[in-house]
Amino acid sequence: MRRVWNGRIDRRPALIAFCADNADVLAAVRFAREHDLVAAIRGGGHNVAGTAICDDGLVIDLSQMKAIGVDATRRTARAQGGVLWAELDRATQAYGLAVPGGTDSEVGIAGLTLGGGNGWLMGMYGATCDNLLAANVITADGQSVSASATDNPDLFWALRGGGGNFGIVTSFCYRLHPVGPMVMGGAVLYAYKDALKVLRNFHDFARSAPDSLTVYACLIYDDGQPVVAIAACYAGSHDRAEATVTPLRKWGTIVADQLRPMRYLELQSLFDAARPAGRLCAMRSNFMADLTDDAIRILVEYFTATPSQLSAVIVEHCHVAITRVAPEATAFGLRRNPYHLEILAFWDGADESPANLGWMNGFFAAMQPFNAGEVYVNSLDEDEGHRVGEAYGANYQTLIALKAKFDPANFFRCNQNIPPLDR
Repeated sequence: MRRVWNGRIDRRPALIAFCADNADVLAAVRFAREHDLVAAIRGGGHNVAGTAICDDGLVIDLSQMKAIGVDATRRTARAQGGVLWAELDRATQAYGLAVPGGTDSEVGIAGLTLGGGNGWLMGMYGATCDNLLAANVITADGQSVSASATDNPDLFWALRGGGGNFGIVTSFCYRLHPVGPMVMGGAVLYAYKDALKVLRNFHDFARSAPDSLTVYACLIYDDGQPVVAIAACYAGSHDRAEATVTPLRKWGTIVADQLRPMRYLELQSLFDAARPAGRLCAMRSNFMADLTDDAIRILVEYFTATPSQLSAVIVEHCHVAITRVAPEATAFGLRRNPYHLEILAFWDGADESPANLGWMNGFFAAMQPFNAGEVYVNSLDEDEGHRVGEAYGANYQTLIALKAKFDPANFFRCNQNIPPLDR
């Protein structure tokens, strides 16, 4: 159980505490403090940086804490910290409701929520953290407290984007929204010869896309050939679905049209197979203010130089609801730059690591002229702690002050760490 999603991560903790309830988590925190152990917190274990595991210390593992309760009348759901998105989605979709999540059903709800939460429904309902109503938190001093707009509001603010820096969230209470059960989802795959044209059309179209339609541009390999995939989720009125997505089919030579009506549950797991647990992965990312022609040319050129046809480049378009929240309203303040770039290197053998890491780093360096100076904390890799300030911008100093209040000894440091002092 020391293995996490990213096969590059190979750490050996001294102990793993498999917690069944709140009392177990409290006991584990107190044990780690008493014995001066480094503590890592595992929810879903899907983070690319592998922060859920540590060397020589104690892993506080919440993966057995799976309780979920849905109040369909009040449109709220409560879920424990070991729940995965597939599990929460199944419970809420039984009532035709959903919490805005990500794009991978195997991700834990804890990490995605605490880091912000971009996903298919962000245009309609905002980030995951925007839909958090309350949390139960185990603090660094071994106390169990509630956090909400009325209870410990400063801690509640920090939890919505500040990652695992401020405590262990053992349960989350979310606002639910009507979604599905059917949506229009999937992708249209275009021939790579039309890549420049397709990405320019994506840029022009995304800027005026309705809140019910979220669109990503992806550079991937399909049957051994590079293609541009325009992935989409339309969660609006069924009678408008086909007309809304029709423009996505008019941008070039189509290799495959996989865009169709499907259950929301299917969409949420549609891309899991491309990112299986155990595959080696490295990532570089940043936000961009615009997707210019120069940026598009570099994307198209560099992608085909990848040593591994498992790798991918994703440009997410963040729009409407997620951008309407004031940057200072939550710790997750990345609301103004609409294009989120992820360069994802995937490969299978350790001997392939130098080539793939070199490609990823060279690609990322070439894209730096278009970097808006912001990075999504959930996309930071294990060697990118120096970029944490980019994840919070003007909110960073407030987070440092709150870290000093809630965790002055930096007990929660196996994360993309916000130090209690500005070091």
